[in-house]
Amino acid sequence: MTPLDALLELLERVGARRDAAALVSEEELSLWPVEAVRSLKAQKLLVKASSATTVVCPGCEQECVMQVYAMPESGPPFTICDKRDDINRVEIPTERMRQWRCGAEAVGTFVAQSLGLRADSQRKIGAGQWELGVVMGKSRSQMVCLRVGERLELVAGQNAVPLAGLVGYGSSGYSVVDNAVRQLVDAATMGDHRYTPNNVRREARKLDTQALHESWRKEYQALKQRRPEMSDVWYSQQIAKMEIAHQRSAETIRKQMTR
Repeated sequence: MTPLDALLELLERVGARRDAAALVSEEELSLWPVEAVRSLKAQKLLVKASSATTVVCPGCEQECVMQVYAMPESGPPFTICDKRDDINRVEIPTERMRQWRCGAEAVGTFVAQSLGLRADSQRKIGAGQWELGVVMGKSRSQMVCLRVGERLELVAGQNAVPLAGLVGYGSSGYSVVDNAVRQLVDAATMGDHRYTPNNVRREARKLDTQALHESWRKEYQALKQRRPEMSDVWYSQQIAKMEIAHQRSAETIRKQMTR
């Protein structure tokens, strides 16, 4: 793994997590290039997270993911094996519980700093989308946004490119290729010195809505497999109780989940 590979791995994980932060264990980071970890931490792409509450148990070769317990003033954290009769309490080394986090906001700050934008220019404008600031191209200025979906993208006007193709690593650490972003701005079909065009927001909201409906359909199919005898109304009522419902009504969910 090269230092650039490490950043690309991290960006991929952040994209997969969407609005949630990606977590990387201290143990995994020990396998990454030292210079990569040093730069990721120095540039705030990795910051300390709270200790893990589950770990891969080191008690045997099965490597089960287990809950971690910590009793005050009673020694190191531990887990309780419920899979084998010859193993009970297994102590967990503290380093296995240390972890680091990276979220879309941290990535946005990194991009903004690389482009020389003001620190206070970043602003969340909707689910999975952040304004980073106005970038000057050769022929126009355009608000550049970070969009988080299955991957991270930079958006200017109606154009979007994967962030993974715009980053690099050098002697001063990680950076975004400035010229490539300015080319993105110049290639935008519309220019606006103040703001991202409204149709970009509409398209972003449309993609978010499509992703939401798709999550309902996947859960609907999963429920049908587990409880095939139930009605669509029942399935929609169950989904309405879940976080993926985003406070939508069961009837709204029912109309979309069967499409």
